[in-house]
Amino acid sequence: GETEEEMMYVDMLENHFTDFQIRIGDLCYSPDFEKLKPAYLEQLPKKLQELSRFLGSRKWFVGDKLTYVDFLAYDVLDQQRMFVPDCPELQGNLGQFLQRFEALEKISAYMRSGRFMKTPIFWRTAKWCNTKD
Repeated sequence: GETEEEMMYVDMLENHFTDFQIRIGDLCYSPDFEKLKPAYLEQLPKKLQELSRFLGSRKWFVGDKLTYVDFLAYDVLDQQRMFVPDCPELQGNLGQFLQRFEALEKISAYMRSGRFMKTPIFWRTAKWCNTKD
């Protein structure tokens, strides 16, 4: 961020997205994955709705300029999209954010390259997304 307000949002969002990553990681590495998954799925729409409201009509999470927090946001939202492919909260502005990020020239080129791996996200001891597709 360039302004004091933008820097505050970057700090806040970095922590928020990190917490999001930790939650799905805890779920996926838990031996009680299947038992805990319904509660995770139950709280997910509200969490995504909060992010959607925060993003609003902005191009990126902190405004008109891409920041490193948008990379974290993409990672978190993409994981949620993979976990719940038909999640309605990942349509609308969050879905547009994902498309906009994937359309960035260097990101798009990387995703089309042979170096890109969509999975695995987690190590082989996880209960979800632990193998290469």
